[in-house]
Formats: sequence, structure tokens, C-alpha cells
Amino acid sequence: MAIAIASTVMTACSLDSSEPEKPFTTCPPSGTTLYACGISHSGTRSIGNVLFTEDDIEWFNITTREIKFIDKQSGKAERHETMEPLRESVPLLAGVDFFLGGEHLFSGGVTYVGLICSQVFDDLVLCCGKIDGGVVDDGHYYLYDCYPQIPEFINDERVQANRAKRAKQWELFTDYLESKGKLR
Repeated sequence: MAIAIASTVMTACSLDSSEPEKPFTTCPPSGTTLYACGISHSGTRSIGNVLFTEDDIEWFNITTREIKFIDKQSGKAERHETMEPLRESVPLLAGVDFFLGGEHLFSGGVTYVGLICSQVFDDLVLCCGKIDGGVVDDGHYYLYDCYPQIPEFINDERVQANRAKRAKQWELFTDYLESKGKLR
């Protein structure tokens, strides 16, 4: 079973794809200030590859780090249906750049991970899902300082150094969301 899972992850995370990379979506609407763009596996960054904007965020929970997205069809935040396009638009282990007012927000970008990822990341990740008390919940998104979310990694000196290096940017991010009434 472990070999089958590893094989699936390796296939899903393969950097050599015979298919050309597709753009994530379209450019942000004028007036949008906070938005996230996809970075391809080849490292191509493009402001035109927008994954979501501040208009897609219903709220961000500062304690749990959960980002609740608005379901475009119903106008409400709903599980699983909310960001399916994000899962389809950005491959696991690709990068996500956050921009605020047209300026790059988090240096080094953010890695997009899911619960099947077996790699360790000591910097900011956009994680699809979490495991809480043995219960798997893959219908939510979180901005974590590292992956996986276990004390050995959370308290690692590299994770803490990256968190400290990003403190001013994190404050800008949370202050902006608070000014928009989207911070919990």
C-alpha cells in the first residue's frame, strides 16, 4: 500500500509533464488589492495567473489559520464546493505568490500542499485539509508556517526563523484583512 501511495504522490507531483501548463485563471479585476497567483513548477511567475482575490475570501481565522472562501455559486462559504477550482488549478507542490497592492507580500512564495504530501516544509504553506485528533478534513484551507503541523516541525529553529523573517509581512496581511472585516 505504501508503494502505491508513493507512486501516486510521485506521479501527481512530477515536475516533468507532457501536457503544457495551463494558466490558473484571469487577471484580477481592477481595484482588487489582495490576490494570490500561481507559480508553475518551472518557476514561471505571472500576475495574470490569479488563483483567488480578496473578494473570494469570506474570512481568515488568525488562531487556526483557516481561510474560508466564498462559494461563487451560492455566495456563501460552504465546504468542499468552495475552492474546487483551486485544487484543479494549481498542482500540489507548486507555488503561490500573495500580492498586496501590486507588491509581492510573502518573500519566497508559498508552497501549496495537501494531506498526501510526504515532504517537510519549513516555511509558509497553503495547505488543503488538516488532521485533527485522527480525523481527516480535506475541505478547508490553511496558511501554516510549516508542514506537517506537528510540534517537532512547528518548534524547529528554521521554522521559527522563517516566521520571524516574515513577521512584518504577516502583520500587513492580517491588518489588511482586518480592515476589510475579514479577520476572525
